[in-house]
Amino acid sequence: MSKVVCFGEVLWDVFPDGKKIGGAPLNVALRLSSLNNNSTIISSVGNDELGRELIRNLKDTNVNIEGIQTTNNYKTSKVVVTLDKSGSATYTIEQPCAWDFIEHTNRLKKITEEAEVFIYGSLASRMQTTYATLLKLISVANFKVFDVNLRKPHYNKECIIDLMKYADLIKFNEEELIEICNYYNFKSDSIDALCAHISKQTDTKHICVTLGDKGALYYKDKKVFRNFGYKVTVNDTVGAGDSFLASFVDGISNRLDEQEILDRSCAIGALVASKNGANPKLNQTEIENLMAS
Repeated sequence: MSKVVCFGEVLWDVFPDGKKIGGAPLNVALRLSSLNNNSTIISSVGNDELGRELIRNLKDTNVNIEGIQTTNNYKTSKVVVTLDKSGSATYTIEQPCAWDFIEHTNRLKKITEEAEVFIYGSLASRMQTTYATLLKLISVANFKVFDVNLRKPHYNKECIIDLMKYADLIKFNEEELIEICNYYNFKSDSIDALCAHISKQTDTKHICVTLGDKGALYYKDKKVFRNFGYKVTVNDTVGAGDSFLASFVDGISNRLDEQEILDRSCAIGALVASKNGANPKLNQTEIENLMAS
């Protein structure tokens, strides 16, 4: 069991049929907890009913919420989720909201220092208060994981490049990898070559890239590992990449074989996509059965 801190947005995902707790860092923390890790979320909610309801929901989980602040000045975040016919999601994200104003404290510093892994994403860079706190915590963090998770228009080139340079592991999807390689004026039809370029530019040894129904790739120390995907019927893609990342971090923390890390992460991500919402319950048998298929 590892101690992992996830930093950034907590929110309500608003679907046509109702709302569910979400936000990429929270989704990762919830999945890590289900994989028997000690996960903590650092974020902020408003002093409002949505914030209180969110905290009540999290008290029923094993995620440590001591890093969640409450602000009187900004409201708890809501994100409108739109699903197309294939289950792929697009997001309408409010700004500003409570998680844009995470204040640095000695308590947050201590939580970060004591964790083996610190996970952050690009949305945390869109407003200065939270971004400044993130940079201070990165400076004391141990193994640092950057979940790129681009959401237009809530990021800029300069911050993305800086956040990659701090990371020990970077997680992209295919479109994000191509876009960011364009920042360096580098183009290639080879995912391997794109990963190698990012690794060289950022001095990052671990890079993983999700490829939708085509699986994923793990680039480590100039070696490449591949999974070609598992066949499932997609319900919605919300949270699938977050659960992939949680499983990936869990595998690295437990020093699993690289191919096993990748295969297991792809299976968990695929199962989440086959179910409703970002944080469905999974059991070990269905994970193992899908991997065996």
